[in-house]
Amino acid sequence: MKFRKIKLNQKIKQPILALGVQSKSRICFAYGSYAYLGAVHTDLGNPRDLSNFNRSVRYFIKKNPVIIAYDLHPEYTSTKHALTLADQYRLAPVQHHHAHIASCMLENGVRNQEVIGVAFDGTGLGDNNTFWGGEFLICDYRSYRRMAHLKEIPLLGGEQAIREPWRLAAAWLYLIYKDKFFALDVGLVKRIKKANWRVLKNMYSSGFNSPLASSAGRLFDAAASLALARTKIGFEAELARELEALAARFKKQAPGYNFGIIRNKEGYIIDPCLLFKGIISDLKKGEAKTKIAYRFHLSVAEMIKEACLVLRQQAGVNKVVLSGGVFQNNLLRGLVLGLLYKERFRVFGHRRLLFNDSNISLGQVAVANARS
Repeated sequence: MKFRKIKLNQKIKQPILALGVQSKSRICFAYGSYAYLGAVHTDLGNPRDLSNFNRSVRYFIKKNPVIIAYDLHPEYTSTKHALTLADQYRLAPVQHHHAHIASCMLENGVRNQEVIGVAFDGTGLGDNNTFWGGEFLICDYRSYRRMAHLKEIPLLGGEQAIREPWRLAAAWLYLIYKDKFFALDVGLVKRIKKANWRVLKNMYSSGFNSPLASSAGRLFDAAASLALARTKIGFEAELARELEALAARFKKQAPGYNFGIIRNKEGYIIDPCLLFKGIISDLKKGEAKTKIAYRFHLSVAEMIKEACLVLRQQAGVNKVVLSGGVFQNNLLRGLVLGLLYKERFRVFGHRRLLFNDSNISLGQVAVANARS
């Protein structure tokens, strides 16, 4: 069995086996000063990946773990497997985005103190039973508070909205313009069939098969669909990667788009409606796609900076920890680091692990260890 051994600068008090998540996942066994990471399983819904996952579990179970850590999502194969072990081991459920931040903290040797955790990814189940993915947490290893997040938007048709990101763009445009969005003289809107939209509008109004998501990954999908006038994807993050490539080619100066930060009783909502209005305006003016793509990336980086400034003032925390698959976007990550360093934040990102869900199991270990 091949695994990756990582030296930790803190002790894992009892042997912990963390089962990761559903996609791009890996198992982690940790005890003492070391963590052992198994192979990455692309999708546990795939029979081959599931077989390899089961083999990895059997291998590490022989190391006699005391605690089994897992994700909150009840439909993840890894979660279901963990629950079958309830009679033999102590179970430790860990929220997806808390695990992201904890993994980066543990990898960087951050002590058990509060940080501003910025977890930007596709989706992970939140503790309020909605899908998260654009999260700002004040957290340590043991606990977290969700202090701010991207405005939620319904995923019209559930996972189909990921495969057809025009649904996401249309949801934002409907939120902003209502039915008048069909009068917008831009490429994507011209490609949307009104009969298809009527079905989705009913979903929007009723909430049927339209789970709410505060996802940064889905924000990228919507913006890319709108800017590039593309309705479908062939593989995960296809349009987001195209948008990044276009933005990287823009060599001039341009400001980011506007956005809102709204305070409510639970925290702060980062509202990108003005951002979408800005993209529409640039499209109507015939601005270059490279410029639109760059302005979007800069806007997201500025959202992160402004939210961190608000939270530093409120909570007195100066360390920022970045994790989640959206930060695999090199341009975005560079813009974020530049803005945060300019504001004198201490910033941590992954160095040995990837930013995507393959780091989740190490975070599950860190959280379960702190709570044990």
